[in-house]
Amino acid sequence: MSTPPPQGQNPFAQGQQPYGQPQAQAPYPPQDGNPYAQGQQPGFPQQQGGVPYAPVPPAQPKRKLSFKTIKNIVIVVVVAAFAIGGWIASRDDANTAAVGDCMHRGSTDDNNPDLEVVDCGSSKAQFTVLAKIEGTFSGSLAETKCAAEAKDFQYVYTESGDGTDFLLCLKDK
Repeated sequence: MSTPPPQGQNPFAQGQQPYGQPQAQAPYPPQDGNPYAQGQQPGFPQQQGGVPYAPVPPAQPKRKLSFKTIKNIVIVVVVAAFAIGGWIASRDDANTAAVGDCMHRGSTDDNNPDLEVVDCGSSKAQFTVLAKIEGTFSGSLAETKCAAEAKDFQYVYTESGDGTDFLLCLKDK
């Protein structure tokens, strides 16, 4: 004798789930209506038509300043500071002197007396500029030029090679 099948089940159906258990369903269709986008992998967005984009490389990390870069920046700043300091210090040099200015000799070396402009009321003032003549002059030509420009001069100072060549005719203060 055979037992009757339980009520509600088909004895001839194979692979059916027992009553009460949910059946597997396909996920919702994609919103753009593309049936091929169901197998899409995360991180790879799809173009229209289901053709994938090329993978996007990760963003490059921000580059930190290396020791070499910092060292080079410091060197440039130091060189610039020296250049600016030299320019400021040279503003009182002989090339800025004008007729009537007072000068101070900073060195006892006759080849490089290191003349600088000073206040005429200062105790450092040693010479007065009688004439300033632009151009390149040698020893005897400088004396002749100063004799023509300033009759009571006592000293001549010539400077050349610094961009502006000139002659100063000086006398004691």
